[in-house]
Amino acid sequence: MRLETVLHAQAVRYPDKIALVCENERISYRDLDGRILRVASGLKERGLGAGDRIVVFLSNGVEIVELFYAAFALGAIVVPVTTRLTPNELQHICADSQPFAVVFESPGDSIREVLDANPDAIRIAVGKGVEGAIAYDVLRESELTPLAPLSIESDDAVIMYTSGTTGKPKGAIITHANIITQHCFINAVEWGISRDDHYLVTTPLAHRTGFARLANSMTLGGTLVVMKKFDPRRTVETIDDEKITVLGMVPTVCRMMLPEIKADPVKCASLRRIVVTGEAFPVELKRQFLALLPNVRLVSFFAMTEVGGVTSLSHEEQFDHASSIGRPTPGVEVRIVDDAGNTVKVGEPGELLVRVGEPGRYSVMRGYYNRPEETAKAIEDGWIRTGDIAKADEDDYLYIVDRKKDMVLSGGFNIYTKEVEQALLQNPDIADAAVVGVPDEIFGEAVVAFVEKQQGSAPTPASVSQHVRALVAGYKKPKYVFIVDELPRNSLGKVLKRELRDRATELVSGAEFAEKSA
Repeated sequence: MRLETVLHAQAVRYPDKIALVCENERISYRDLDGRILRVASGLKERGLGAGDRIVVFLSNGVEIVELFYAAFALGAIVVPVTTRLTPNELQHICADSQPFAVVFESPGDSIREVLDANPDAIRIAVGKGVEGAIAYDVLRESELTPLAPLSIESDDAVIMYTSGTTGKPKGAIITHANIITQHCFINAVEWGISRDDHYLVTTPLAHRTGFARLANSMTLGGTLVVMKKFDPRRTVETIDDEKITVLGMVPTVCRMMLPEIKADPVKCASLRRIVVTGEAFPVELKRQFLALLPNVRLVSFFAMTEVGGVTSLSHEEQFDHASSIGRPTPGVEVRIVDDAGNTVKVGEPGELLVRVGEPGRYSVMRGYYNRPEETAKAIEDGWIRTGDIAKADEDDYLYIVDRKKDMVLSGGFNIYTKEVEQALLQNPDIADAAVVGVPDEIFGEAVVAFVEKQQGSAPTPASVSQHVRALVAGYKKPKYVFIVDELPRNSLGKVLKRELRDRATELVSGAEFAEKSA
């Protein structure tokens, strides 16, 4: 079962139904299927075939959807890349994936460096013409040619690169089976979504969450509405105009949309299901949101690029188990183990392992692209190491305690940085915070907090330290606190803790900073 064949089946069954909406374009399933076949014919004419990688470096638009499915029709593997990446990040992905073709939309600095470093890759430009590149519009006008049936073993669909917060990004190979199992069958059953829904994408289609909504809609036969760029007011207007029923978001998006929803809740009356992932969803924020939209059913879930969905928390459980990531989705096996691989007791923290049958067949990735050793380290007997420290209660609800690599060992105590960060974020003067560990001569490691202040506030290291001390045990309190204008983040907005560790090591070595922060 493959994604392009599922979409073609929708085009046969519902030819006149609108499949895709993006700004002023409204494309039926019949027309979308025809466009995909023409683009696939053009790519085939230029040599793209089964197993070849095609880097798609585009912002949201109709073209990215067409290219995904055209590549799938040829058995090629899509490497989606957000346009927010730096030249260095993009070049790493291209060097690692060795693409047959690179698709881009403007000859900016990022893409120039990459094209120069990959002279053998075919260049495809969307928009303005670029010397030496094939214009995307030419592909769209290609003459239809028969596409040979693909081998049943040709199942790799996408290489999704991890965010790289703890090292160089690795390419997770996601198969057609992974995507259809997760986003068609499992999501439909767990979330109650269907072909009758209108799905809204506000995030990059090149990112896992945006691609997930694309997969939901196209596999189930729904209507996908794609926003070029997220804007709170425009999002609410789009929900109203397109009668959106399913919306995926993170709590940050909820915070940004809340004032607009408060101004006119009726504009969001069509919403019936909201799926939330990412950081913990504050209870008070949930209450405000659901009070404005009482007909919305909220479900939150825990997922990873390499693993797919692991757990979910239903609408009814949102307040009774607010800090939980939910219980495992039926069919998903989980274990929580200590460093020796032994299952820990209920309530004790350990690394979360996940297994969903044979890797690549259900929801767990097939492996890391071109990295057999790292794949072998990550997956053993089907169990994949998530790198997350979790614990379970007696009712099998799971709780994420911390990232394993972010744990600080100080004076023999395990200090989970997420707990300290959550304490910091309860301070109204703090907009965001990140906690890392640095070497300490006495305790082995010491806790360091980097704090972004709220606009108009003036927290001090002493006031921050005092605040945390009132919420957590003394040994968890940051020994060093640094007030910063902003935390370093990657292109997806995740805090780069590796960079913070390096910065912290330099800062704490100076007596001046140590005195101010102790």
